Amino acid sequence: MTEIGKRRWAIAEGYIPPGSADPDDPALVSHETACILNTGDEDANVSVTIYCKDREPAGPYRLVVGARRTLHLRFKDLKEPVPRDTDYASVVESDMPIVVQHTRLDCRRSEVALLSTMAFGS
Repeated sequence: MTEIGKRRWAIAEGYIPPGSADPDDPALVSHETACILNTGDEDANVSVTIYCKDREPAGPYRLVVGARRTLHLRFKDLKEPVPRDTDYASVVESDMPIVVQHTRLDCRRSEVALLSTMAFGS
């Protein structure tokens, strides 16, 4: 398949809820994810930088998304996890065209909420 996407993406809205209704069930722990798609024939070297309102940017965190693969990066799994209950934004940059989608799972109540939106690509 031909590569699709852009090399720079911004997720302006970020917030990891402070708790979960069932913190012992990994599938039901509140989290945010950057879903990254690489349709190209070469691995994509990706960096993620986190921006907060009250501190200097964190990162860049580096990762590889394999050729013709997807990676779902939970922001809590970064080397320096994004703190819960904190507003943040992120910029995802790549040496290859990629597609980035942002997803939040909010499990503060037993009725879970899922939010998903495309990042802004430039």
